[in-house]
Amino acid sequence: MASVIQQVPADDLVLLRVTHSNIKSFLADIRFYRQMTVEAVKEKLWKKCGTSVTSMRLELYDDSGSKISELSDNMRPFGFYSPQDGYRLHVIDIDPSSISAGGWIDDTSLVEKYTISNEAYDKLDGTFRKFKEHLPQKDTTTSEAKVRLSHLPVCVKIYLAHGKYSNSQTSKNNCM
Repeated sequence: MASVIQQVPADDLVLLRVTHSNIKSFLADIRFYRQMTVEAVKEKLWKKCGTSVTSMRLELYDDSGSKISELSDNMRPFGFYSPQDGYRLHVIDIDPSSISAGGWIDDTSLVEKYTISNEAYDKLDGTFRKFKEHLPQKDTTTSEAKVRLSHLPVCVKIYLAHGKYSNSQTSKNNCM
């Protein structure tokens, strides 16, 4: 049995780029059915961008950026406004008390950050700092350097002559 999406004609779906007036970083490509009401489109957008249906105004722009229309009648079908693939649907949040209105979502510098003193952090259990202290210390001294100074002229000659190291495994190990 075919799914509901497979039963819908392809020309009934439209792919639009969605932008938001308050959230500059919000950009999404969303598919809509042309037979949906404008209110149903707003409900779908509410789930994507967070602006409530009652606080949302929609504007439709063509692919060149020219405004085609404002979707003002919630009961009209979305297809009435003749949306095409590649058009842009712009969400305008008219709620002045919206969380996105003051730039709180885009600009994280407006949000107060949690800070803790080093002394208070040291008293906590299960911190990364305590985990790191319990790790075994890595020995940074090696018994043999990869490139021995006495082999350096040989390595240079092999590399220059062939454009790469020789096929000999010992030469590779000594020259890397």
